[in-house]
Amino acid sequence: MALKKVRSVRSGAIFTLPYLVALEHGYFAEEGIDLELVAAGTYDAVLKPIEEHELVSSFGGISTPFESGDVSLYRACEWGQIRRSHDSTRGGQIIAKRAAVASQAIFVRPDSGILHPQSLANRTVGVNFHHGSHYLAIQSLEGFLEPDEIKVVHAGGPAERFRKLRDGEIDAVALMEPWTTAAEKLGYVLITEAFYVGSEIASADLDPETFAAVDRAVRRAVRKINEDIRPYLHHFVEEVPEDVVKLEPADFRLGRLRYADPEPYPEGEFERTHRWMVKWGLIEPQSTFASIVDNRVAAV
Repeated sequence: MALKKVRSVRSGAIFTLPYLVALEHGYFAEEGIDLELVAAGTYDAVLKPIEEHELVSSFGGISTPFESGDVSLYRACEWGQIRRSHDSTRGGQIIAKRAAVASQAIFVRPDSGILHPQSLANRTVGVNFHHGSHYLAIQSLEGFLEPDEIKVVHAGGPAERFRKLRDGEIDAVALMEPWTTAAEKLGYVLITEAFYVGSEIASADLDPETFAAVDRAVRRAVRKINEDIRPYLHHFVEEVPEDVVKLEPADFRLGRLRYADPEPYPEGEFERTHRWMVKWGLIEPQSTFASIVDNRVAAV
């Protein structure tokens, strides 16, 4: 029997690890799925940090494989996926929580003198607008600072914004793994860190039966990862160039790497997150749960 082709965005290993493990062990093929991971796309170089999020597409840069129809699945942070489903011209909707429970951490240079969040008042914090670093940086700082004191700026992907921090172009950056481990190994100072939920968006042509097969393979991979993640740490090591720092699997704090079975995205969680996004001007208020979410995964 021929396998059914499904194409998904290949984001960072922290988000994509269950897919990488399922491919390695043949779980997708056993479910009748020929799954292909596709590069996330190409981005405009950020020559100067951008201060207004409206100037940056929620889907990223100049080439966006989801909106162009090249892929059917795309996983990212909860807030960004609400915004992308709202913006999608292709009818993309949230279909499940993703398996990865990632963290974002705000770091400063070792010589900055900054030791706590209050010291980041009116300091630039480099993020990637409409991605987890953007939203979680605001949520991490709003308990310490007045809204007009929080200065998040778009500085590109994690490698790009780390280099901008290193080179003194911005005061702080929000990073996820493996860049949190890279920053710690280089002596950068951790200011605040928090874990956050993500979700999958899918195009309308990804039917529930096909996604159910993908989901079963992902759940098997989650079990494999949670048995012992160490055989798969090389995926994280490979994402940080050695001219920045040479990482080893032993450098990682395993408790920071969290994976769980995908679940339906509840309406109550959507409403709470949507209200927060509206408060910060990150989405238009007319979005509804019915228009943004089409759960295609069953509660277990």
